[in-house]
Amino acid sequence: MVRAIFARAVYRKESSRKYRTMSSKGKVLVAMSGGIDSTVTALMLHHEGYEVIGITMKTWDYATSKTSSRETGCCNIDSFNDARQAAVQHGFPHFILDIREEFGGFVIENFVEEYLAGRTPNPCVMCNTHIKWRALLKRANALGCDWIATGHYAEVRQHTNGRYVISKGLDETKDQSYVLWGLDQELLSRTIMPLGKYQKTAIRQMAHDMGYPELAKKSESYEICFVPDNDYRGFLKRRVEGLEEKVNGGWFKDKHGKKLGQHKGYPFYTIGQRKGLEIALGKPAYVTAIDPDTNTVVLGEESDLAQNYVQIGKINWIKYNGIDDGMEALTKIRYKDKGALSSLHQTPQGIEARFFEHVKGIAPGQSAVFYEGNDVIGGGIIQSGLLQ
Repeated sequence: MVRAIFARAVYRKESSRKYRTMSSKGKVLVAMSGGIDSTVTALMLHHEGYEVIGITMKTWDYATSKTSSRETGCCNIDSFNDARQAAVQHGFPHFILDIREEFGGFVIENFVEEYLAGRTPNPCVMCNTHIKWRALLKRANALGCDWIATGHYAEVRQHTNGRYVISKGLDETKDQSYVLWGLDQELLSRTIMPLGKYQKTAIRQMAHDMGYPELAKKSESYEICFVPDNDYRGFLKRRVEGLEEKVNGGWFKDKHGKKLGQHKGYPFYTIGQRKGLEIALGKPAYVTAIDPDTNTVVLGEESDLAQNYVQIGKINWIKYNGIDDGMEALTKIRYKDKGALSSLHQTPQGIEARFFEHVKGIAPGQSAVFYEGNDVIGGGIIQSGLLQ
């Protein structure tokens, strides 16, 4: 069990004095997972003359996920030790912060609730927006830090209009601006993301040159941190007692309402899914809609996934404090989506993005993020897709 060593004393006024910056560039609290990106971020800023404090956040463990799988990715003891070792070797402080309770109480519960509502959540967006940055800023203030920094592949700058803007990272294969649309101006004004100007290959070379050849070769984890076996269906079954029995036996239907066969429960399917349906229709079938009230999963052809309108709520504006109705933007509806040109229109529910061409696989619960060139205009949560 990792011991939370972020002592209450750091919140006291006299402790804040102790940590006041001695650097002309200021003091920065760096989120260190023990992986290559966050480690290089911390060492890069340290070498540039910032006064660095490292912090590693423990967000979950295998007991929380109720799985026998070992801890993986950013939340295992080896990663914590790697982060601490890098800090010790370079002479800057490092803390471990236990935020499992606040993380589980929001991110994990939201994840479960969204699937039970027939939607497809993005827990990374929820964590960044509501937990991670707020936790970092709170501790940065307690330690007298000017900045917080992360190893995300994106950039933050101040626009000529005075607002702070997130831009895509130089390495488009690693760009993480999509999952950061929920950060507000207060958070962005205090954030540094130095890796946005680099390709991933350059960061690996930096790690090697800094004396961390093993870290430079370290593999990356793409699973959801609290679903280490990458089986979200199994996670839901373990998390919600009796879920499998409650939802088993619902109907697959076509778009006209004709019953096609029984399924294992609506929470175990996502919009656009083709594999794992376990139903033979003589042609490829895709999940095109989910109705939790009737435990119905609608199947159709790939063409049935095409839509040209999407309704988006819970909007957060970044580059501008709102937009002119009809503004054109590139809208991304999922993390690896290339995006499609659209016009943005105000509605009582938020924003309606009207695509200039059909897009496929719009999934309620996922994020829609609006871009102007490389800059994030804003984003929100997809409520529904439409075909008109």
